[in-house]
Amino acid sequence: MFRKLLFMVLAFCLGMPLTVCAQKKEISKAKDDVKAGKSLVEAEASMRKLLADSTNKANEKIWLVLFDAVRKQYETVNEQMYLKQKADTAKLFLAAYRMFGVLEGLDSVEWNLKGVQPAKMKYRKRHAEYLNQLRGNLYNGGLYFVGKNDFKNAYGLFAAYIDCASQPIFTSYDYQNKDKKIATAGFYTVYCGYKLNDAERTLNYSNIAQTDTIRLEMTYQYIAETYRKKADVAKFVEVLESGFARYPQSKYFFSHLFDHYYKTGKYKTAIALCDDAIKADTASVVPLFAKSTVLLANQNFDECVSICDKVIAKDKTFADVYLNAALAYFNQATYIEGTMRHSKEKTQKLKTLYRKCLPYMQEYRKLAPNEKAKWGVPLYTIYLNLNMGREFEEIDKLLKK
Repeated sequence: MFRKLLFMVLAFCLGMPLTVCAQKKEISKAKDDVKAGKSLVEAEASMRKLLADSTNKANEKIWLVLFDAVRKQYETVNEQMYLKQKADTAKLFLAAYRMFGVLEGLDSVEWNLKGVQPAKMKYRKRHAEYLNQLRGNLYNGGLYFVGKNDFKNAYGLFAAYIDCASQPIFTSYDYQNKDKKIATAGFYTVYCGYKLNDAERTLNYSNIAQTDTIRLEMTYQYIAETYRKKADVAKFVEVLESGFARYPQSKYFFSHLFDHYYKTGKYKTAIALCDDAIKADTASVVPLFAKSTVLLANQNFDECVSICDKVIAKDKTFADVYLNAALAYFNQATYIEGTMRHSKEKTQKLKTLYRKCLPYMQEYRKLAPNEKAKWGVPLYTIYLNLNMGREFEEIDKLLKK
């Protein structure tokens, strides 16, 4: 009787594909190891290897053994921490992260096997309750890894924390509407993605990040810089405009937006931007100086000098504003020099403009002595036309060097 039974078993195994028998043995070994609390990492790797084969994806037994292998790793570290023994905190958070991936994967498998009928699902409610208790580990783990400058793992945990809101297994918890930390987790995904110089990660949850109003200014900056690096000018400007509309006192949004408008010749838009920034921060000289630059380019010389004088009244050490004022006069003189016929009137106009230009250009030289390329020739021209012999000789020698 025994021989007959043994023959039947052997016949059955031999009749099955060799891989099926090996698979059963592998699952059994992993299950025994987990039960004994040994070789847990190997047991996890073994089950993941089986699931890598698409034919095993629907095998609930493999998913459950895999989950137990990861859960046991989590509980081991958790117990060490509870007993105040030396424990690897990173392992705890990463094990929690992997448990979410496993049970969410199993939930998807069961959903498909049961014909999309939640009432027939055996594991969803129990697993959702278990994971809900551990979900805080994803958020706290993200913060932990940010503190360690491990932005890749931090991103993964924050992303998993956010994704819970869209996972069918957690439908009953309505995280999207009830969890206020999701917005902050969104910000951290943007931050981590930016630190990793990974545009895809930076932008993946950027819409969610923008609901975190406390950190919105930095979120806009990280997103803008990402588009700038991608050379997506349209998106870059779009984010800058949104940032400036909300934070008109921010030098970042103003300076980059002004630079774009100025370089693309949108002078009217640039002046309007400056006016908005001036209203938002009356103490700042930056938008005033920027406006003087546009006025100079537009040849609105009198208004340019008027704005420059306002800046100088607030900050006498702002070198470039002296240059703008000086050029407002010097450029007029250059134009007259090139268009008017020689006459006493022309000479008088030139001298008047050069006299007005002189104190601004001299002060600029004093504040920016290394910018000889900007003040050298203008001062040479001024001294020559105003017959300032000693000054002319000094600048002539300097330029010849």
